[in-house]
Amino acid sequence: MKLATFLPPGDAQPLAGEIRGDRAIAFDPADPDGVRARLASGDRTPAAGRDWPLADVTLLAPVPRPNAIYGIGLNYAAHAAEAGRERPVKPIVFMKQPGASAPPSGPIRRPAVVERLDYEAELAIVLGSGGEIAGFAVADDVSARDLQRSEPQWTRAKGADSFCPWGPWIVTADELPVAAAEDLRIRSWVGGEPRQDARTSDLIFGCRQLVAFLGETIALQPGDLILTGTPSGVGEHMQPPRFLASGDVVRVEIERIGAIEHAVA
Repeated sequence: MKLATFLPPGDAQPLAGEIRGDRAIAFDPADPDGVRARLASGDRTPAAGRDWPLADVTLLAPVPRPNAIYGIGLNYAAHAAEAGRERPVKPIVFMKQPGASAPPSGPIRRPAVVERLDYEAELAIVLGSGGEIAGFAVADDVSARDLQRSEPQWTRAKGADSFCPWGPWIVTADELPVAAAEDLRIRSWVGGEPRQDARTSDLIFGCRQLVAFLGETIALQPGDLILTGTPSGVGEHMQPPRFLASGDVVRVEIERIGAIEHAVA
């Protein structure tokens, strides 16, 4: 099942529902927080409300405001190598504040203080009840490299408003099991130019390892996200470095899940 939150054509009220083929189908009764409720309950009953052509709706972040967004640093072997860093012995965890969550179409808003804005294609784990992995989505862990390098904490560098566009929907774990999610092609483009191209099999710490590690100290909630890390090919490590500018369009695609595409404001 593909769980989504969307705006029907000509309507300002978000609806939660299911993407089935080329249709967006609302849950009945309508509930804008229905995706989180489905994640919490594990209910996978097909949506049976009103429906629209997928091309006519505006997709929002599947859970517009997650309780928590966890990021994992240096979790692809090739990315650690391009950064000149040793493979971590434990997951490197940081957080993006809930306001970082943004629709898959963005836009990304660069704060005036940021000069070196970068993209990071990521597989996102979406949590259900009891810390279970309920599904997966596509995310961009937008990063302010100048702040990341000048400040010991990454809160401002990683957690700015709009710095986590994600979606376009959540593919539930019954459709995409964890083992399959850990061997998918993941790619990114900037302005149509290929930047990242890898497989999630290059992850150092797998999905269940990350959930267990966080769960040692944190009660994970339905709708929480874990951004599992980015592969090699980020702008910071190109020669010379190439950062995002206003008007750039970033596309992130993961096979079997989908793609998100968003502009830099």
